[in-house]
Amino acid sequence: MDPLLIVLIVVVVLAVAGGIWFYAGRNRGGEVPPEVSAHKPTSADDILLAPPQEQAPAEAETPAGPTPEAAAPATLERPESIPGRMQRLRSRLAGAGGFGRAILAVMSRGDLTEADWEEIEDTLLTSDLGIEVTTSLMDELRTQAKVLDTSDPAAIRGVLREELLKLVDPSMDRSLNLAKPAPAAGWNAADGEPAAAVLMVGVNGTGKTTTCGKLARVLVADGRTAVMGAADTFRAAAADQLTTWGERVGVEVVRSEREGADPASVAYDATRAAARDGVDVVLVDTAGRLQNKAGLMDELGKIKRVMEKVAPVGEVLLVLDATTGQNGMRQAQVFSEAVGITGIVLTKLDGTAKGGIVVTVQRELGVPVKLVGLGEGADDLAPFDPEGFVDALLA
Repeated sequence: MDPLLIVLIVVVVLAVAGGIWFYAGRNRGGEVPPEVSAHKPTSADDILLAPPQEQAPAEAETPAGPTPEAAAPATLERPESIPGRMQRLRSRLAGAGGFGRAILAVMSRGDLTEADWEEIEDTLLTSDLGIEVTTSLMDELRTQAKVLDTSDPAAIRGVLREELLKLVDPSMDRSLNLAKPAPAAGWNAADGEPAAAVLMVGVNGTGKTTTCGKLARVLVADGRTAVMGAADTFRAAAADQLTTWGERVGVEVVRSEREGADPASVAYDATRAAARDGVDVVLVDTAGRLQNKAGLMDELGKIKRVMEKVAPVGEVLLVLDATTGQNGMRQAQVFSEAVGITGIVLTKLDGTAKGGIVVTVQRELGVPVKLVGLGEGADDLAPFDPEGFVDALLA
């Protein structure tokens, strides 16, 4: 065979083999390994790296969102100031002035008949003043009406205001005892200075836990520090409710994670924590106890005794629902015997309450109404103002 022909055939064969090899190599290069994304770039932005300042957020981002360290801290609520809430609550209290207006309407008619006087007496009785207080007030009103010999509503209002103010008794000390007490005998000074202790008591449904949280807000608004103890270990949601209040104003809550734990133990732990942290006040919430359960009342006494292993309890506040009227008096008497209450907190003292319970409870127990709650708002708790209360009744 011609050598030139042989060389030509070899060149053709090599060219064909090289083309086949090149084609096969391109196909292998187009395969996507399993561990590599099949995403295909569609623009230059898909290929070019972003500048460093644009890469940083993408690197910090995770499918689950920002890390806890990157999350913004919870914002604490700012409680309303004491003067501000007092001014606002005076206007709210005017809704409880039904009986004052009813009496003024009758007394301004002029010459009062016996039927008019009976109408006034009925109004007073249905306002939870009680028979004894009503009789005394009626006698004084009759006497003053004769002495003044007038039907001028302004003059009559002045007499009624004076008499009601006497019944509410502005001379009673309504301040909370928040001075730090002397430590109990045997208390180790290295464990800190005991805080002023406030124990909240009352039956179910009066609003003790809510009042405890609201009082913490009042203290914070007044520039004080506090710790709350969730000693209501029988109601499942009580500790959670108190914890929520604590988170809102930045107040620590001492609680037990075990349902049905010893309430006295929780109260003691809260009292010790308050001393350790050097706070001003420790507030202890208790379970709503039926006043006819002697064993439960004994347990309430135990809570107080255990707290006093650290320092004396300065305030025992009985929380009463103002709408219960005279039914609240038996509660007040039993609690007073069990733990020696030092003050009353009247909740729900709005347009649905009758107002007279203020006079009755103070007269029967000899302790003042110190705080009033007028609604569901977080700042609807304020110190009781006798003159403001009477003026609201007669508004």
